[in-house]
Amino acid sequence: MTANNEHDDWWKQAVVYQIYPRSFKDANGDGLGDIAGVTEKMPYLKDLGIDAIWLSPFYPSDLADGGYDVIDYRNVDPRLGTMDDFDAMVKAAHGAGIKVIVDIVPNHTADKHELFLEALAAGRGSAERDRYIFREGRGEHGELPPNDWISLFGGPAWQRVDDGQWYLHIFTKEQPDVNWNNPDIHEEFKKTLRFWSDHGTDGFRIDVAHGLAKDLESAPLADMDPLAVQHGLCHDFTSPLWDRQEVHDIYREWREVFNEYDPPRFAVGEAWVVPEHQHLYASEDELGQVFNFEFAKANWDVDAMRAAITEGLESAAETNGSTTTWVMSNHDVPRHASRYGLPQVPSHDHHQLAKDWLLRDGQSYYEDRELGAKRARAAILMELGLPGSAYIYQGEELGLFEVADIPWDRLEDPTPFFTRERFIEKGRDGCRVPLPWDSSDTPAPADWNGGFGTGASFGFSPASKADGTASDDPHLPQPLWYKDFAVDVEEADAGSMLSLYRECLAARAALLTPTGDTACAPANAGHEVIAYTRPSTDGRTFASYTNFGDDPVDLPAGEVVLASGDLSDGQLPQDTTAWILLSE
Repeated sequence: MTANNEHDDWWKQAVVYQIYPRSFKDANGDGLGDIAGVTEKMPYLKDLGIDAIWLSPFYPSDLADGGYDVIDYRNVDPRLGTMDDFDAMVKAAHGAGIKVIVDIVPNHTADKHELFLEALAAGRGSAERDRYIFREGRGEHGELPPNDWISLFGGPAWQRVDDGQWYLHIFTKEQPDVNWNNPDIHEEFKKTLRFWSDHGTDGFRIDVAHGLAKDLESAPLADMDPLAVQHGLCHDFTSPLWDRQEVHDIYREWREVFNEYDPPRFAVGEAWVVPEHQHLYASEDELGQVFNFEFAKANWDVDAMRAAITEGLESAAETNGSTTTWVMSNHDVPRHASRYGLPQVPSHDHHQLAKDWLLRDGQSYYEDRELGAKRARAAILMELGLPGSAYIYQGEELGLFEVADIPWDRLEDPTPFFTRERFIEKGRDGCRVPLPWDSSDTPAPADWNGGFGTGASFGFSPASKADGTASDDPHLPQPLWYKDFAVDVEEADAGSMLSLYRECLAARAALLTPTGDTACAPANAGHEVIAYTRPSTDGRTFASYTNFGDDPVDLPAGEVVLASGDLSDGQLPQDTTAWILLSE
């Protein structure tokens, strides 16, 4: 049988591992993960059984927003390596049978990007300034911003420059929005797509894919709902900022670039849009695939999870040639092992609930980690049995929980800097803490500080730098409980989360990965059970059963391939998933 990642349309059923480069593996001891660190851990990624890696931004950046403020789209941040390092990483990945996806950030640049510096220097009315969204201010002397919009991180969405004009920034002030009505921007990003394709990249993840096209001319710039900037879920394409029909003209243009290569490059869009619009981005004439975030938003509730599955499959069915995606965690949301350990409130956006309960003051009195881990084990089997692509976030295969109590003075994410006066939310750093690789590299008790260690990094950094001096502490502090979740500990434990992921991915590859296999049928197993069947590669019928109810349930006759927990006399306990090859 041909392996999934040997098909040209490998991405339709791929398991993609998201790497947040600065927190994955540090090869040179400066406390930042780097490209060489990814190359170093390629055997680990191959053993995990993934089809592709997706690297969050590794470009030159001042890190105002975790690297999403890009200074140069066609280079590597010198703190993370060189283009030679990137080429070596791609070669190692391809040698391991792993595809490479890179992050493209087309909604905005950094304020130190060459084009923005040119815009500032050129002044009002210039062709250079038209590449961004500049407007005159209100008030007698233009001292007020053009309108009352607020950025997604809090504070005004406009920043004034020295000559008195204001520019739009939906995110931080260091991330000015570009003007996609300007042809120079089109050419700039097509050049970027070709650059990384020529360097062996197999695909792209498109940041804020639903936000590129804007209509500020017909939208009133004054007296508009100040929260309008935050409402992207529109059903009628009328938002001046989000999910506008014109954005699809951009992606049809990009498809022409993707098709210049053999095999054609693909892209997956980060588009927080209503489910009935997802298929537009995933069209074979546009990006090819779009993120389905329903799992990331749902709590551990049978109705919420069933709805997430149904909406994902229905959305994919509307798109010829594409498949859905499944995402439980990423670099923007609290880790799902923690979310599932919180009280589960029906019909609630659990992403927001986790932020309310877990990140308010950096701790949670509600988190039940044993329960969260049990549900996370059940969730990965339920997810990976489904047709379509699954996106795994680094560390979820170790069962990592959110590090919610990082000291305020060590935070990097921009969110806390807008909310710190009220101590509302610690932001996204809790899911971005560097990974633990080696339990023997643990801080001595004398170096413990409020539950965090200094002077060691659980193998994230080498023992010392090339010059023999001690490695720097990780850019975000690691909690001491990381020792129990280090890779070496979990590799030695057949019952660990890592062992489960490896078994799960191996079984999926053997039974379910042909890219044309998108059939999935619900099985009748009672309201408290999510069950579905799919054709297996050996001619039998594959079934997945997940029990959300209080009482154990009977499983159908067949061979149990894998279970997320112990079965009870052949019955499936609560918060447990089993994979079965059904008897004829």
